[in-house]
Amino acid sequence: MGHTQLEIRGENFYINGIKVYADIPGSRQEAHGLLMNARFIQGIFDDKADPGRFNRFGRQWDPDRNTDGLIEALPAWYQYGLRAFTVGFQGGGPCFTVANHTIENNPFGPDGSQLDLEYAARMDRLIRAADQIGMAVIVSYFYPGQTARLADGKAVLNAVRTASRFLREGEYTNVIIEVCNEHNLSKHPLLQQPEGMVALMEIARQESGGLPVGCSGAGGYIHEEVCRESDVILIHGNGQTRQIYHNMIRKVREWAPGKPVVCNEDSPAIGQLEVAYRTRSSWGYYNNMTKQEPPVDWGITEGEDRFFALRMAEGIGIVTEKLPEDERYYLQGFETGMEFEGKRWIRLASLYPETIDYVDFMVNGECVYTCYVEPFMVNYESNWYQRAWQGEMRKEAWTAIVRLKDGRTIQVNAV
Repeated sequence: MGHTQLEIRGENFYINGIKVYADIPGSRQEAHGLLMNARFIQGIFDDKADPGRFNRFGRQWDPDRNTDGLIEALPAWYQYGLRAFTVGFQGGGPCFTVANHTIENNPFGPDGSQLDLEYAARMDRLIRAADQIGMAVIVSYFYPGQTARLADGKAVLNAVRTASRFLREGEYTNVIIEVCNEHNLSKHPLLQQPEGMVALMEIARQESGGLPVGCSGAGGYIHEEVCRESDVILIHGNGQTRQIYHNMIRKVREWAPGKPVVCNEDSPAIGQLEVAYRTRSSWGYYNNMTKQEPPVDWGITEGEDRFFALRMAEGIGIVTEKLPEDERYYLQGFETGMEFEGKRWIRLASLYPETIDYVDFMVNGECVYTCYVEPFMVNYESNWYQRAWQGEMRKEAWTAIVRLKDGRTIQVNAV
């Protein structure tokens, strides 16, 4: 019997019989029953192909140290209201630096029948650490960039049973199953097609001993049959405007009323939080630079991580530090160790990005890029992705000129 008993009643989450957040003095009733979360998908990551390539960012790669670092960071996140995180057996893609198909991060083997004991130990350690402090873990079985390492459909079935039996034997009471991350991107028909996914979800539910089950599609992708089968409707908000994201929540509730809606992957665009709170749905912060490029710094780092934590707490009603206006902006990407092969990923983080009209990025006094959409990135392509900047940083003096919607201008210098 775990310390953290996660329960679903209608659209609400309960922990140990109490609506999530209802135990916090002064918390907002509108937030009670939500499950604010983050994508910490690389929590048990390893690379059997070439682990040495992750000796970077000033750190040496070690999979156990990576998991332990996340465990050590969880209490700080908890204080700001984080009550769940997603971690994957097959991890996720380092979107900016390493081609995912070159990574071997499949703990199930080619036939899906074996769970690598080291992966199992790391997952067990992580789930039990979350259990101790009152957090849930969304355990994701499959990642499209790794499913090709499973030989065939039977291997997929075997892997679902293998992972689910591991969870059942662990007797965890704080777990939600995500059968596949963005299942429609997988090349295995059983995973890609909704009919196959519905069958796999039922197998996962039975083999795990009745743990709640869901499955996500790629940003903006939803399917009625999958929603109806889900105990928790998992959605991804990547690449969606606030309006389209709002419409997506309305649609899945039409298809499967009375079930909790949990976004467990969106972007660093924390303005989306406003949509989540107004629709009483749970939101998942996803930062593919600070939280998906191994070796990960799992702490609440300066800039986007910190601003997300503060906005999450604000929406819940948790009292935290109040930042003066000049500390509500941060020019991200210049931190020690965050350069890779001469490339950096530069963006303007803000506590209240909704107040910004656009940002001019200046190098040595010359405008090199203008961004009009949150999050305000150099070489913006989507709210979760940007192309790198490659230059001679020693010769470049960077400044962001922030144009606010109220007509004011704020200058933010790189530190």
